[in-house]
Amino acid sequence: MVMGNGQDSVQTLQGGTTVVMPYKRSIRLSIWKEEITAYAFLSPSLFLFGVFIFYPMLQSIYLSLHITDPRGRIAAFVGLRNYSDLLTSRLFAEGLKVTGQFILYTVPTTIILGLLLAVLTHRALPGMRWFRFLFSLPVAISVGTGAVIWLLLFHPSVGMLNYFLSLLGMDPIFWLADPKRAMMSIAIMTVWMNLGFVFIVLLGGLNGISEDIYDSLSIDGAGPIRKYGKVIMPLLSPSLFFISIISIIGSFQAFGQFHILTKGGPMNKTNVMVYQIYQEAFINYRFGMGSAQALVLFAILLLLTIIQFVVVEKKVHYQ
Repeated sequence: MVMGNGQDSVQTLQGGTTVVMPYKRSIRLSIWKEEITAYAFLSPSLFLFGVFIFYPMLQSIYLSLHITDPRGRIAAFVGLRNYSDLLTSRLFAEGLKVTGQFILYTVPTTIILGLLLAVLTHRALPGMRWFRFLFSLPVAISVGTGAVIWLLLFHPSVGMLNYFLSLLGMDPIFWLADPKRAMMSIAIMTVWMNLGFVFIVLLGGLNGISEDIYDSLSIDGAGPIRKYGKVIMPLLSPSLFFISIISIIGSFQAFGQFHILTKGGPMNKTNVMVYQIYQEAFINYRFGMGSAQALVLFAILLLLTIIQFVVVEKKVHYQ
């Protein structure tokens, strides 16, 4: 393309034909071509999002306004009655409480342990790679596999945990059958399972901090509290912020370990919100109520995420 007086553009087509086009029109055509190309590349992703995310969400909204028969077919339109019944349900309130308890047990513990392990292993010392490999190993284990492993460890008669307790002269513990210990037992398994991912992210954040900062702190004679509390932790805040959001969302969506280890029991002490959705939809065949619960869970997650971005992100120090 050869530009003329700033108003027109000259284009030479195949065969030597010369076309004079208005300058603004050529700019618009160029923008349209770029947009069409961009949407062409995005179309596979948009199709997958539409099939697996947007359509199921719209279907959930539709089902939440109806009651269904045991075969999942629409029986009657009830409007917002599913939501009103849900928000006044004692079982839903207990599920929300149990979910909050699970989050308090797992999220802070996982972040603190992951940060401690990352601080201990981020220096390039001899043999440190093996420790990093061992600490990050749980990230390669699925929830189902991890739950089965811990199901054997928690077994009251042949489990390794009670075997070690017997060596200390202690009585066996019914880890998953005791209402007072069931949630703590699942929390221990979940912390172990999520620790690998948290460790990798925080270790990457520490390694991303310039070595000059560590050297300057060493030259200044900064102690551990000043070094990590006032310098390293603010620089690591983006990684901590990311991990906190991902961990809270993951805790709200935890399902596999509850289904395999306790199935919501004993006495509903581990009946979290996601497992309640599963019970309503696929055991009681109340797809309308299950869809309403799923949408309420989505609203809670969205609200918490917005609060974190509005309030917590102000304290994040991006380099």
